[in-house]
Amino acid sequence: IFPLLLIPYLATSAAEKLVWSDEFNGESIDYSKWGVEENAYGGGNNEQQIYRWDQKNLRVEGGNLIIEAHNDKPNVVGTSRPYSSARIRTKHRGDWKYCRIDVRAKLPIGKGIWPAIWMLGKDGVWPDRGEIDITEWFGRYSDQYTVTSAVHNGAFSGGDLANAPSSNPQTAQQRLNDLCTAYHNFQLHWTASSLVIGVDNVPTLTYRKTSSSNAQWPFDQPAFLLLNVAVGGNLGGSVNPSDISKMTMYVDYVRVWQ
Repeated sequence: IFPLLLIPYLATSAAEKLVWSDEFNGESIDYSKWGVEENAYGGGNNEQQIYRWDQKNLRVEGGNLIIEAHNDKPNVVGTSRPYSSARIRTKHRGDWKYCRIDVRAKLPIGKGIWPAIWMLGKDGVWPDRGEIDITEWFGRYSDQYTVTSAVHNGAFSGGDLANAPSSNPQTAQQRLNDLCTAYHNFQLHWTASSLVIGVDNVPTLTYRKTSSSNAQWPFDQPAFLLLNVAVGGNLGGSVNPSDISKMTMYVDYVRVWQ
């Protein structure tokens, strides 16, 4: 009964207006909406990719945004990594507070892959500014069809999420048997009192505001959206090089309502 009661919170209502979207129907990325990151920092998780601004890693094709990892041993300003990939974000181009977000995408799976659709608070330092993980898939898991949603803040973040109160969990999972073969709608409904995150109108995680402290609820400020495919590292796990050819994320559209 509980999930069924929450389904309307993930579906849009007539009172909401589409305020930002990208349908990826053109021939190139719309840079008025997306910024492209280029770095070899490893994301703080010892990741094995370099994020590059290269068409083989990042392009619009066939009505989709395509983010693709390659086993090509890139070198950027003297830093080498085994793999290249891409990460884009709406920072300085689009950020929202109290909104509904719908990202229709097909995720890659494979040993060592780590695709993510997520948000960061516009201002401040992590984790105090907050992080909303709409969906992630971790290549280190043996279950290849389970996606994870999570909320990070100053109270509980990173590997400490499991210690959050069970009455108000900060991470949850949902199994999708056709995860890598079909498109799914990865969704967030963000209000002044809760974050409801789910897939195809079925909630995965509900996180509620239970305190006015920023440590518990840093979600009264705008946040921007990120899309990326990481490779290896603490959360991706060890990489099977033969799986690299599968490491492509397809995004049909991104839509934001308020």
